[in-house]
Amino acid sequence: FVVCVFFSRLIFGTLYPAYYSYKAVKSKDIKEYVKWMMYWIIFALFTTAETFTDIFLCWFPFYYELKIAFVAWLLSPYTKGSSLLYRKFVHPTLSSKEKEIDDCLVQAKDRSYDALVHFGKRGLNVAATAAVMAASKGQGALSERLRSFSMQDLSTIRGDSSSAVPPSVTVRTSSKQSQPKPSRSASEGTGSSGKC
Repeated sequence: FVVCVFFSRLIFGTLYPAYYSYKAVKSKDIKEYVKWMMYWIIFALFTTAETFTDIFLCWFPFYYELKIAFVAWLLSPYTKGSSLLYRKFVHPTLSSKEKEIDDCLVQAKDRSYDALVHFGKRGLNVAATAAVMAASKGQGALSERLRSFSMQDLSTIRGDSSSAVPPSVTVRTSSKQSQPKPSRSASEGTGSSGKC
C-alpha cells in the first residue's frame, strides 16, 4: 500500500504539476505561471514537513490516505488549495520575516564559504604531507635497493654496460683525444713560413 501511495504522490504531486508548469512557461501565461509557482512553494513546504511527520505519525490511521487527499486538494482547480494556503499563510509569514531570512541566508553563505576555504586548505596540507611522506619513503626504498647490491653486482653491471657505451660518450672522448690544436699549428705554420 505504501508503494501505491508513493507512486500516486509521484505522479499526481510531482509529474503532473511539472508538466503543467512547463506548459505555463511555454505559453507565457502569467496567471498559470503564478498558480504553479504557488503550488511548488506549498509542495516544497509539504515535502519538508512530510519528512518529519512520516517518522512520528506513520502509525496514525489513514495517514497515507490523508496525504494523498491533501495533494489532491492542493492540485484541484475547484478548491485551489495551494493558492489558498499560499495567500493566507505563506505569503504573509514570508513577507514579515523576509529581511531576517535574507540575513540568515547571507550569513550561512559566508560561513559556508569560510568553512569551505578552511577545509580546502587543510585538505591541501594533508595531501601535500602525504605526497612528501610517499616521496621520502619511495626515495628511502630506492636507496635501500641500491645499497643491497654488492660490489660484484655493480662491477658486473658496469662490465655489461661498457660494451654498450652510448655513442655520445664515445664521441666526447674521441673528440677530446683527436682534436688538434688549431691555434698552435696555425701559429707554427705562419712562423715557419715566415722564417723560410
